Amino acid sequence: MILLSGPCVIESEATLFNIAEALQPYHDDTRFDFYFKASFDKANRTSLESFRGPGLDEGLRLLQKIKETFGYKIVTDVHESHQVIPVAEVVDMLQIPAFLCRQTDLLVAAAQTDKIVNIKKGQFMNPNDMQYSVLKVLKTRGCERLGYAQAKEHGVLLTERGSSFGYGNMVVDMRALVIMRRAAPVLFDATHSVQMPGSGGGSTGGDSSMIPYLSKAAAAVGVDGFFFETHVDPAQALSDGPNMVTLETLKTLTQTLLRIQEID
Repeated sequence: MILLSGPCVIESEATLFNIAEALQPYHDDTRFDFYFKASFDKANRTSLESFRGPGLDEGLRLLQKIKETFGYKIVTDVHESHQVIPVAEVVDMLQIPAFLCRQTDLLVAAAQTDKIVNIKKGQFMNPNDMQYSVLKVLKTRGCERLGYAQAKEHGVLLTERGSSFGYGNMVVDMRALVIMRRAAPVLFDATHSVQMPGSGGGSTGGDSSMIPYLSKAAAAVGVDGFFFETHVDPAQALSDGPNMVTLETLKTLTQTLLRIQEID
């Protein structure tokens, strides 16, 4: 099982290392292909006053330090093409944010590295149309054929993170997992699938109580892995706290998901 987990954004060195240390069991457990996730910049926050992170240089310094200290593989977001080269020198997986999933220059720049490219499905996207984002990466890497096997070979992933549903809510259509998995391996992002955009009065709210139910459903449908943001104290997190799972919930839930996948 591919597992992406960590805080939404780098808040401080101490908090980052506390979370990283708590996630050590997933790195050590051979049932997981673990990547430590944290963003150096949250460039699409609702409000100008929202916390964004330490920025590119300091963020990469801290992620490199995590990598050297714990031996973790690292994944982080890139928002602009010029960020790709310096970020790729540190991380093992480049993540394309959902709002930028069709951004051709960004996808091509990521594809020109030797890193895994994880493309998050836009909240506004027809799941079937994500194949064209996959193809942008595949063709840049010299592969003209679309398909799960080709995407896996050339290091392309898709991530489901819910779809816009009216105002202030997201919905997960489990059919999207099946549809997108025809084009590439698929991760289920439980954290962002329970967001309630704009419900926090200038910030995004959410309902983390729904995460176990949606995650178990995704495991039953069939996915290649999961994305869970976590924190030592989600209530105090500076970004996406209402959508995070606690470290204890993550431990229990991942064991349940492994058992579900074993059934299939």
